[in-house]
Amino acid sequence: MATAKSAIKESLLGTELEPDLSLQSKANFERHARTDDVTGEKYMTEYDFVNAIAPSNENYHKIGREQYAILFQVADRKKTGRIGLKDWGAFENLLSKPDAEYEIAFRLFDENGTGTIKYEDFFKLYNQNKGKDTIPFDWNCEWASLYVGSKRHRHDITYPQFSQMLRGLQGERIRQAFHIFDTDKDGYIEPEDFQRIILETARHKLSDHILDNLQTLCNISTGSKISYANVRAFQNVIREMDLVDLIIRNATQKSEDGTITRTDFLNEAARITRFSLFTPMEADILFHFAGLDATSGRLSLQDFAKVLDASYQSAYALGIEAAGAASEVAEKAISNTKRYLHNVLESVHHFGLGSIAGAFGAFMVYPIDLVKTRMQNQRSGRVGQVLYKNSIDCAKKVIKNEGIRGLYSGVLPQLVGVAPEKAIKLTVNDLIRGHFSNAETGAIWWPHEIIAGASAGACQVVFTNPLEIVKIRLQVQGEVAKTVEGVERRSAMWIVRNLGLVGLYKGASACLLRDVPFSGIYFPTYNHLKRDFFGESPTKKLGIIQLLTAGAIAGMPAAYLTTPCDVIKTRLQVEARKGETKYTSLRHCAKSVYREEGFKAFFKGGPARVLRSSPQFGFTLAGYEVLQKLLPMPGSGGSEGPSGHVEPALGLQEAKAPLPYLRSRNALKIILDLDENFGRPKMPNGKGWLPLSGMRG
Repeated sequence: MATAKSAIKESLLGTELEPDLSLQSKANFERHARTDDVTGEKYMTEYDFVNAIAPSNENYHKIGREQYAILFQVADRKKTGRIGLKDWGAFENLLSKPDAEYEIAFRLFDENGTGTIKYEDFFKLYNQNKGKDTIPFDWNCEWASLYVGSKRHRHDITYPQFSQMLRGLQGERIRQAFHIFDTDKDGYIEPEDFQRIILETARHKLSDHILDNLQTLCNISTGSKISYANVRAFQNVIREMDLVDLIIRNATQKSEDGTITRTDFLNEAARITRFSLFTPMEADILFHFAGLDATSGRLSLQDFAKVLDASYQSAYALGIEAAGAASEVAEKAISNTKRYLHNVLESVHHFGLGSIAGAFGAFMVYPIDLVKTRMQNQRSGRVGQVLYKNSIDCAKKVIKNEGIRGLYSGVLPQLVGVAPEKAIKLTVNDLIRGHFSNAETGAIWWPHEIIAGASAGACQVVFTNPLEIVKIRLQVQGEVAKTVEGVERRSAMWIVRNLGLVGLYKGASACLLRDVPFSGIYFPTYNHLKRDFFGESPTKKLGIIQLLTAGAIAGMPAAYLTTPCDVIKTRLQVEARKGETKYTSLRHCAKSVYREEGFKAFFKGGPARVLRSSPQFGFTLAGYEVLQKLLPMPGSGGSEGPSGHVEPALGLQEAKAPLPYLRSRNALKIILDLDENFGRPKMPNGKGWLPLSGMRG
């Protein structure tokens, strides 16, 4: 019972989530979490966590999927071996920070959460995770002492110091490794030793093409060994891969055949860089690895992709030249087709929900609409023919003379017609707002809001005008039957046949004059009331009462300010009786009403119009938004995981995966600069895999 009450309360009054936990984060947690049998609380184990941040459908040939388990130690703040919803929310919030990658690495070593890392804790965790046969690294060297202090004067490491240390760590590891293998102290090492150094320090950042051909680096010079200058130049190239990518892209775009030489590369580097000039040896190394399969010396983007794209795999190269262009065209065609079909289905979905909501809103206020129409059609210029003193008097007389059913005269064609009318209005407004809105923030400039609303009002006239003229004639025939003897009631179909196609659009100009400003005022006002007055946000969802109130308030100025246009439209569409002025045009109608009845006549039925339009649109918009929540567009939920490459592609094309997945991977890359075995499960005494959490303590 309590659950039902809370659900009803949330539906009516809305909900507000904690600011650090989005709906998508909560859904992702619940999708992978399990339930405690005793407490009923949901939680994630290390295994569940890996499934949540590293979907199994991705390519993990560079960083093992099991290595993502090390990030669980960051999320598990209480070190209980499980994380709850708040822990998961805190971790996802951490991923959203601009420096998330370095902060995740820092928190891994900051076990006590004090904001500093003790050297003993750092060294302990480092030793637990490094490989058994890893090339030794001296943490007592002069370089390391600049960050952690000398052996006698160790100090705690702050976050800025730690992140800067990691930034330069790979270079120092390579330098120390070179000294270990340079047994002759002559500044040269064997190609096999160079290969081992790079595999241990940078395997997770390089393509298979480079890793498979590391030993060939000795061929850029006349000797058979590799010098320290070669090693340092190689490291500089891989560290500046993004800059190399930019230079190559610019240079190849300027080339007539899309290929460049070493000279073209260096010339372009001089044009677009200030201080990061590449040395001749660095250019030689880049062109050496990119040109292993091209002996002409002129290389294309495809040649450089084998070097620059870390996700490039050897197997990927099979048949790539033949299938590359075709696959790109096919992918674009498929993508465009999917986008087109999605847009069509989305419009159909909006139209269907708008139809239901429109019919609901119209039915709720139809009696008020009938009173409004009869008041506007009453001509005060006819002596003795004033039937109604005011709107309340009109309603009483309708019930007295025609019964309760009289208040719903013509309701069926109204419901049939209002469904497409409101549907097209809501759909057009949503589509145009979506076009002008910022894709990331949803923000929209207020003139664009007015354009979206006004366009929606203009489009609806196609349905509105025929609907209005039939409805109005049905609404006023009840009073005619009571005042004129021998007048029989007409059906909606008789009126349609009698008017014909052209007659159904009589007064269309007045209808446009009313509906365009009405929607131009209504929709922006409604959206600003929701956001600025009721405080709607990604973390606060409004309830039905708040949506109804916003819709009703927005309808008041929109309805009253457009009443003169509505009066003119009504007069044009009602069949003139004997002795009444027959209006020939919009201008003639306006002049005649003003001359015969005065300025006040333009606001006849204004209060009734406010009482009708205001709640009608409140019911319609509230119903529409509730239906959107109850019947969401299929496939509109967030995707379960990243799709496609999670690495940036050649040409500085951004990675396609969501930012949390990218940052998880980038954080691991930084951690793996310490040792490539970080997070890799160990196999103690042949008893099977031991999770990372089992190695702590």
